[in-house]
Amino acid sequence: MNFKELKQQYKASLKSMDTEEHIDLAFYRPMGFAWAILFAKLGVTPNWVTIASIFLGVGGGILLYFGADPYIWLNYVGILLIIWANTYDSADGQLARLTKQYSRIGRILDGVSGDFWFVAIYIAIVMREIHFGDNLLGDYFGSHKWLIWVIAVAAGVCHAKQAAMADYYRQFHLFFLKGEEGSELDSTDQLTLEYNAVPWKGNFWKKITMFFYRNYTSNQEVMTRNMQALRQALKNRYGKAIPQEFRQSFRLKSLPLMKYTNMLSFNTRIIAMFLSVIFKMPWLYFAFELVVLNAMMVYMVLRHEHICKKSINEIS
Repeated sequence: MNFKELKQQYKASLKSMDTEEHIDLAFYRPMGFAWAILFAKLGVTPNWVTIASIFLGVGGGILLYFGADPYIWLNYVGILLIIWANTYDSADGQLARLTKQYSRIGRILDGVSGDFWFVAIYIAIVMREIHFGDNLLGDYFGSHKWLIWVIAVAAGVCHAKQAAMADYYRQFHLFFLKGEEGSELDSTDQLTLEYNAVPWKGNFWKKITMFFYRNYTSNQEVMTRNMQALRQALKNRYGKAIPQEFRQSFRLKSLPLMKYTNMLSFNTRIIAMFLSVIFKMPWLYFAFELVVLNAMMVYMVLRHEHICKKSINEIS
C-alpha cells in the first residue's frame, strides 16, 4: 500500500472533519488509525478493542488514587494508561469504518466504555481526598466524607448528561452532513418497535441492552423538544428526501456548536482532571464539571434549540 492509498484510508476512517477536534486530529486519530491497521491485520474486531480500552481506562483510573510519596509516580502511569485507552477508543470506531463492521451493540459498548473509566476515576479521586487530602483544603474531606461523595455523584450525573447531549448533537449534525447512512441518529419510536419485536426467551442480554439504550435515547429527546419538532416537520414535508440546500444551511448553523460537543466529550475534561491530580487538588475536577462544563452544556442546548426553532419556521 502506497502513501496516497494510506492517506485515503485514514480519511475514510474519520467521521467527518466537521466533528473532529484539533487534539484528536493531531494525536488520537493518527494513533487510532495505526492501531486499527494493526488490529485489522490480526483479525481483531472493534468490540474487542473497546473491551481492551475498558481495562486500560479502569486500570489508569485506579492508579490516580495514590496521593502521597513514595507512590505518587503511579499517577503518571495512570495518566498514560488513560491516554492509551483513548487511543483504543479512537481505534475501535476507525476500525469499524475501515472494515464495515458496524453494529448497534458496538455503538452502545463504545458509549459505555468511557463510563467505566470515569467511574474508576471518580472513586479513586474520592478515596484519595478522604485518605490523603490535598494541597488546598488539607484533610477537610477526610473529616466530611459525605460531602465529597455527594459532590462526586452530582458531577458524575452531570458528566453523563453532558456526554449524552454532546453525542446527540454530533449525530444530528452528521445526519445533515452525510445523510441517514452517515449518522447513528436513533429515535425512541423506532427503538421501541425493535425492542417489542425481540422476545425475551433466548435474548435476555439483548433485551436488557435495548431497554437501557432506548431510555438513553428517550432522555436525549426530552432535552431537545425543538429538535424533535424539526425532525417531525422534515419527515412530514420531505420524507427522506431533504433538499441539499436545507441540509447545507442547517449544517452551517450547527457547525460552530461542534467545538462544544468535543469539549464536553473527553479531551477538555481529561486535561482538567490530569491537572487537578498533578497539582494535588483533585476535587477541582469535580468543580470544573459542575460549573464550567454544565454552563457549556446549557449554552449548547439553548443555542441548538434556537437553531431548530428557526429552521422549523423556514420549512413552514
